[in-house]
Amino acid sequence: MSYYISPNFLDKVAVHITKNFLNLPGVRVPLILGIHGRKGEGKTFQAELVFQRLGFEPVMISGGELESPDAGDPARLIRLRYREAAEQIRVRGEMCAIFINDLDAGAGRFDTTTQYTVNTQMVNATLMNIADNPTNVQLPGSYDSTPLHRVPIIVTGNDFSTLYAPLIRDGRMEKFYWEPSRDDKIGIVGGIFESDNLSQTEIVGLVDNFADQAIDFFSALRSRIYDEQIREFIHKIGIERISKRLVNTLEAPPDFPNPNFSLAHLLEMGSSMVGQQKRVQEMRLVDEYNQSRLFNVQGTVNVPAAAPTQSQLNDPSSKYYKAYVEPSSEVSNGQAARLNSEVLAQVQQLLARGCKIGMEYADNRRFKTGSWQSCATIKTAQEKDVVASLETCLSEHGGEYVRLIGIDPKVKRRVVETIIQRPK
Repeated sequence: MSYYISPNFLDKVAVHITKNFLNLPGVRVPLILGIHGRKGEGKTFQAELVFQRLGFEPVMISGGELESPDAGDPARLIRLRYREAAEQIRVRGEMCAIFINDLDAGAGRFDTTTQYTVNTQMVNATLMNIADNPTNVQLPGSYDSTPLHRVPIIVTGNDFSTLYAPLIRDGRMEKFYWEPSRDDKIGIVGGIFESDNLSQTEIVGLVDNFADQAIDFFSALRSRIYDEQIREFIHKIGIERISKRLVNTLEAPPDFPNPNFSLAHLLEMGSSMVGQQKRVQEMRLVDEYNQSRLFNVQGTVNVPAAAPTQSQLNDPSSKYYKAYVEPSSEVSNGQAARLNSEVLAQVQQLLARGCKIGMEYADNRRFKTGSWQSCATIKTAQEKDVVASLETCLSEHGGEYVRLIGIDPKVKRRVVETIIQRPK
């Protein structure tokens, strides 16, 4: 199976790696290339395909390895892998690179409740030091004066604004926002369904019908098509015997014929998957459970992430009616309107429980990736001052999503997250 590589992605990664192996007099080349973008758009897979085209295997580091119960271990791991890559270049006589996957998940700080550990600080400091001194990377407790070969570093993530700002500054990290174009999506999806005899017209129709979906949606869709045959196989063998049939058996593995990959069938299955996505966004049961437990409230006043239908907006009996029809904040002549009664009641409940109150905001792009930013910290517990701070935040971010958060200081976790403002 041949996979599609975006020309734009290939160009960016290949130029960055090649540039780090050249001696350009008087030119300071950033050591790190940061590839960021929406979840599920194939950043990691595209990078691996580029490494294959360049003819080398990178030294891998996962974002999950950037934390440890022992302080200093992740920073030492980065230095050790860097020296391994430099030695690989020297011994094999070919290119190599460090590839850190999901850097923001391991070293980022998403909100005020994310723990910022010593390891997080040391990981950021280590990457900054390596970017500034790429030929002099020492292990703790030892020193080798022999200069190392420069090793380019490729990192991926969803939101680099969660990282330590000096690390991602120009000169240390070159940023590349990966957002596949329609042609890229058609090429990638064509590679996914290459063995399934779909015509180019059907590929284009599939991509256009699910234009808002990420790349991994189409891969999951292809996997979902096999569910029907697997279900028949389970019923044929018997659910009690399926384990012995597949595990530690002398029988040949089951062989499944090519399923029905017609465009109509793909659209039907894809619509079912989209429906499940919307259910997850709309339900938000954790918010409902937390509010019922803490405030003895039946139901929830939280606004779901997905927009309701027009009939729900206009139906006074709908749970979306007040949350959407009655705006939480309006700006008039530079002054923020008062919060609506539901939000005020929730603020009073939170304060009565001794909870701390905060606000977060996000523009349309950050809202899609779930990357919220905090407003100024509300340190007071006086209702009047809290309401004033909330209205100030709403007025400063009038064209963005704003949500109210409540934090229980005893257990140090969020108990409420309610979206109270959406862009018009």
